[in-house]
Amino acid sequence: MARLGNDVSYISKVGVDPFGKCICNFLKANGIHDDYVWTDDDHMTGFQMKEKVLEGDPTVANIRKHTAFSHFRPADLSGIDWTGVDHLHVTGIPLALSESCRETIYTLMMRAHGKGVRISFDPNLRPMLWKSQEIMARVINDAAQYADIVMPGLNEGRILTGMDNEKDIAGYYLQRGVQTVVIKMGGSHGTYIRTADDQEYRVPSYHVD
Repeated sequence: MARLGNDVSYISKVGVDPFGKCICNFLKANGIHDDYVWTDDDHMTGFQMKEKVLEGDPTVANIRKHTAFSHFRPADLSGIDWTGVDHLHVTGIPLALSESCRETIYTLMMRAHGKGVRISFDPNLRPMLWKSQEIMARVINDAAQYADIVMPGLNEGRILTGMDNEKDIAGYYLQRGVQTVVIKMGGSHGTYIRTADDQEYRVPSYHVD
């Protein structure tokens, strides 16, 4: 978003370790404001390792338990200046990390909603972070109702809704008040989009040589 010329801020919590410093340096180097990236002296920065694959979904390992961001609390949001903010993007990962982190994300989304800020939500499922698939689906779907745009992958949508195809998955979220559903079809199959006024679009994948 910053490279496309948008004014972007990142919200997070990191430790005073090389990972945290690397994240902050990367944000600054790419023109992303880090005013809302808080430092936790007592806990390490969470990180993720992702398998490199030629086909299919990669295996992902998340090192998140007892990390800085898992101690994110609603009080951490008090310093955010909403002036000029018109869009908030949230993923489902923080919802799995801790009760305080989950409460903070709900608070963030509700504050944005109350200020008329558009919200996009990518479920970004990480089953290994959840106690069960049932809890994961319930919490993710609950949070999705606060969003204007929900962006699951096709397989994620099947897990979350029990529906099999992209049209029914989109319908599930539209019936719950979401305005636009964007379903990533995977591989070279592009993206399926459906809106609350029943407009449908298919966007092809961008081929990379």
